[in-house]
Amino acid sequence: MLKLPASPETWLTLGKTTGLFCATALAEIVGCFLPYLWLRKGGSAWLLVPAAAGLTLFVWLLSLHPAPSGRVYAAYGGVYVASALVWLRVVDGIKPSPLDWLGAGVALLGMAIMVLGWREGG
Repeated sequence: MLKLPASPETWLTLGKTTGLFCATALAEIVGCFLPYLWLRKGGSAWLLVPAAAGLTLFVWLLSLHPAPSGRVYAAYGGVYVASALVWLRVVDGIKPSPLDWLGAGVALLGMAIMVLGWREGG
């Protein structure tokens, strides 16, 4: 039977991890959006400089997690999905559908399940 962790430290870890994943997603999205502006929207090639900085920050933030890299990448994906929908709404001005948000909720639930399992070791 699956047992949810009861310790406050475990839930604090989930909160910290989620916050770090949100910062990571922002760095990744900005790092990818700026070259898009250059390539598709006629932006300056100078946009590649902050894009490189954003992607460097993205990689560094991912390295701060204590779990093995494959687990971090898998769990991070859930937050990325939700963050991309926020970007869609705020930056692109497109309202995500209820099914978009449902999918993001499922992805975030998957992230939480994986992060809560990190304490199991290995």
